[in-house]
Amino acid sequence: MYVCLCNAITDKTIRQAVAEGVCSLPELSRRTGCARVCGSCAELAEQVLHEELGRQRFRLPLVAAA
Repeated sequence: MYVCLCNAITDKTIRQAVAEGVCSLPELSRRTGCARVCGSCAELAEQVLHEELGRQRFRLPLVAAA
């Protein structure tokens, strides 16, 4: 789904940014341009960001079998 219409940023783009280390809305804005034009998407962008941060926190790292 599109989160930022001004810059065509989707929730998938935000989730990918989190996977690459983004952990705040200002950082997301710098990296993707999300919430930099009109700002009406900031609330939804932050919601998706925090949702994905929560998912990342509970993912267990893969451990190679011995």
